[in-house]
Amino acid sequence: MLDNDTRQRIISLIRQEVVPAIGCTEPMAVALCTARAAEMLGRRPEQIQVSLSANVLKNAMGVGIPGTGMVGLPIAVALGALVGKSAYQLEVLKDLTPAALKEGKRFVGEKRVRICLKGNISEKLYIEATCTSGQDSATAVIAGSHTRFVGAAGDNDAGCAPGRAADGAVAQAEACGHPVSLNLRTVYDFATESPLDEIRFILESRRYNMRAAQEAIKGNYGHNLGKTIDRPLAKGIFGNSIFSHIIAKTAAACDARMGGAMIPVMSNSGSGNQGICATNPVAVYAQENENTEEELIRALALSHLTAIYIKQSLGKLSALCGCVVASIGSSCGITYLMGGDYERVCRSVKNMIANLTGMICDGAKPSCSLKIASGVSTAILSSLLSMEGKCVTSAEGIIDDDVDRCIRNLTSIGADAMQATDSMVLDIMTCKA
Repeated sequence: MLDNDTRQRIISLIRQEVVPAIGCTEPMAVALCTARAAEMLGRRPEQIQVSLSANVLKNAMGVGIPGTGMVGLPIAVALGALVGKSAYQLEVLKDLTPAALKEGKRFVGEKRVRICLKGNISEKLYIEATCTSGQDSATAVIAGSHTRFVGAAGDNDAGCAPGRAADGAVAQAEACGHPVSLNLRTVYDFATESPLDEIRFILESRRYNMRAAQEAIKGNYGHNLGKTIDRPLAKGIFGNSIFSHIIAKTAAACDARMGGAMIPVMSNSGSGNQGICATNPVAVYAQENENTEEELIRALALSHLTAIYIKQSLGKLSALCGCVVASIGSSCGITYLMGGDYERVCRSVKNMIANLTGMICDGAKPSCSLKIASGVSTAILSSLLSMEGKCVTSAEGIIDDDVDRCIRNLTSIGADAMQATDSMVLDIMTCKA
């Protein structure tokens, strides 16, 4: 069993990375940064300028903003300044009212919001918001993580200058936070051996994310993928099976979230879709397979911590779709629920990496549910193959005998080799007629 100090540090890491969020985390992080700047200004701003890294801009362009019926950043920025509270973190807009929305629309209509690309930074997650009123202004900076403030400056504030800490933000925060060095063995041992009461809190992810799936039934969100899989035509193809139920409940939660439903989900590593994808497949399988509550808790811990581990080397934002990472986590969790041991979990990871590596992220948007469905279906297939003793071997593609090297191969491709892909995707998205 892991020693108590290591367990407590991992628990702290999970609690830091698995948190509630309303709406897509990129526009909510921009709203959060704007809210902090407005709070520092101390009064309603007359103008707001937001400068963003390319990856934040990409992920915030096409997604619904909860409770607004609108898409994109301007309304998120306006509402962040008008009604946002930075203390709420990624639930920054939960006090939204119809009157505030009307005021936010007017603010945007008066062209008081300016959004631009921040140049000459290597940090993929960077947000700089400046609120101005008369001769006074205040600036807040988030970098490295969706809620990590690294700079703040106002006319009466001696804080660090905007942008100064951008490239060093992650290193600075990690030096303060004493990060846990993970490998898959440590992840597995933590999830399967920790005292149950220490990790029971992970059940909150099921409560949040399965509720989001139920919310999708009440409206027509996004592409209605979750509801479509539950309809008679789809059942004639997929059957009324655990497989179809897993895909439906996972896609439905994504439909609601990307479609702007005013409901929180439990995120993972700064992504609500990753949180959904790491949670709902495991929760549905455990329910239909009649696993015990203890088995569910341990499977959820395994799924979420696997995703966190992979994101440590991949980064919060990358050209690689986050559902690849979260689906690897859910495959590990499902394999455990099927009775799989560590070796079978390793096989599932290798099967996943052999299949899904290379799936691009082209921003947060309603069609993310399609990618989640692909990831989840692959997760189930990988688990089944693993339980049958089948595993993609080191003679094939990027797979290595060592599972942690496999993961590094995946993250190296996503973080480094796909950078040109990331730039081209952004060019395509921003140059549409």
